[in-house]
Amino acid sequence: MDVYLGVDIGSVSSNFVFLDDQNRIMKKVYLRTAGNPVQAIRNGFAQLNHADGGLCIKGVGTTGSGRYLAATLLGADAVKNEITAHAVAASHRYPAVRTIMEIGGQDSKIILIRNGIVHDFAMNTVCAAGTGSFLDQQAARLHIPIEEFGALAVRSSQPVRIAGRCGVFAESDMIHKQQMGFPREDILMGLCEALVRNYLNNVGKGKKIEEPVVFQGGVAANLGLKTAFEKVLGQTIHVPPDFEVMGAIGAAMLAREKIQSSAGNTVFRGAAFIAEGEFRSTSMECQGCPNHCEVVSIKRDQQVLAYWGDRCKKWESSLKASGKNGLQVV
Repeated sequence: MDVYLGVDIGSVSSNFVFLDDQNRIMKKVYLRTAGNPVQAIRNGFAQLNHADGGLCIKGVGTTGSGRYLAATLLGADAVKNEITAHAVAASHRYPAVRTIMEIGGQDSKIILIRNGIVHDFAMNTVCAAGTGSFLDQQAARLHIPIEEFGALAVRSSQPVRIAGRCGVFAESDMIHKQQMGFPREDILMGLCEALVRNYLNNVGKGKKIEEPVVFQGGVAANLGLKTAFEKVLGQTIHVPPDFEVMGAIGAAMLAREKIQSSAGNTVFRGAAFIAEGEFRSTSMECQGCPNHCEVVSIKRDQQVLAYWGDRCKKWESSLKASGKNGLQVV
């Protein structure tokens, strides 16, 4: 069976999917990046490809903050940003979608869709109070598994008001509410509502949120957060069945589109390439001009696979000129 591989490498989670020719999910893997994206890529692909000798990978798409690294290790036909990947996946699952809210571990996004295309978007990559890591940290402080956070939060009868403008102040406020003896579930829902207010006041500021609204990303697993969004917005929030891997789904769909539209062959390096060898990242300061760019390289054993970070593309061009780089950025 022909399949298309989609890979979404983030700072917190790494997601992998196999899609067939009808964009149906054949298999998916969701795991923690754990600060080592190279190993996460190798582990995720190994889990996805395990015992599936009958599958033929016809194309590869990558997205996420580690998309270029994933493209280098795997060989990618399409390398796209998260905005495009999430928009493509959500529009396929919900053709009428007008607003996409995506919250991950380290950043959050809002994407406005008009007439089937991205009309506007915004991202938050600075404030931790508007991301999943904020809830992870507070759950740990309360000694609650993050998987149980949402189910406990929706039991709240009177959520407490917690300052959500800043992660530091929110944590201090939460500790104060604990010391005052507020019920744990009321504090949890208060945290959910604080994150929602932060999201809407920062990422969603000035944006017209219209229905249908789709909520995706790993944080969409938190039922308390979905409930808080519905309460504040007064709108129904749709959570896709595969909410946690929507970025990877979009990447795989883009790879399929690229391969089929160009009638070309994939540049996928093969399972053996990623499974074998030692991969290592190094950096250096280029002295070629006053910019002094920090250039990062990724090597497999002693072979340089890719360079990035050079503004003039001098180092990247050196690989392309030698014909050693199969990476295609579209």
